[in-house]
Amino acid sequence: MLRVAPILLAILYALVMYRFSVWRTNRELDARSTELADPALLAVTRKLAAALDLDRIPVYIYEIDPVNGLAAPDGRIFITRGFYRKFRNGEVTGEELASVVAHELGHVALGHARRRMIDFSGQNALRTALMMVLGRIVPFFGVWIANLITALLAAGLSRSDEFEADEYAAALLTKAGIGVGPQKSLLSKLEALTEQRAGVAPAWLMSHPRTRDRIAALERLEARWITRG
Repeated sequence: MLRVAPILLAILYALVMYRFSVWRTNRELDARSTELADPALLAVTRKLAAALDLDRIPVYIYEIDPVNGLAAPDGRIFITRGFYRKFRNGEVTGEELASVVAHELGHVALGHARRRMIDFSGQNALRTALMMVLGRIVPFFGVWIANLITALLAAGLSRSDEFEADEYAAALLTKAGIGVGPQKSLLSKLEALTEQRAGVAPAWLMSHPRTRDRIAALERLEARWITRG
């Protein structure tokens, strides 16, 4: 019984952390976001909604400065104030910002948003269990090994999700009459930031694939569509 106790504790910890993560995320987003009201952006999001046979897509402005987009497990899409500011300053177009919305919709449609909550909690539980076990076997390196294993697992899952969401977004943007061009041009504009991150950590430890790999994947996807067409 004592041998399985760490595993049972890790499972219980995962369940508790999952519920807490959902509650904390929803509370943060509710407190610091307002629904999108910009007419120009609403016009392009309506194209996406029409392509999905929906009345509207719930898009919100999240009041933080970093340039980012995210999807909540409940299906809401968030664009950060910093990203919206780039649009207002003319640094990105409405169609490029629509590609962010389409990408985040991909995370929702493919179950990534909810699964990431579960994965995050599960990875924490796995880390805890590994630290308990490895800490006894290799006392000085057990914690480091546990952190490395869970970091590699999280990075691999996240990169796979990003490629899948890119493909979903490309299909949706094409169906909406916007095309894949804005998606690729936005990635190119963000490449400098991505490459800076790539210099900090190896690609296999990054949560997002390299920008050039994402663009190349989109171009291969377009080539397949042309061949089939």
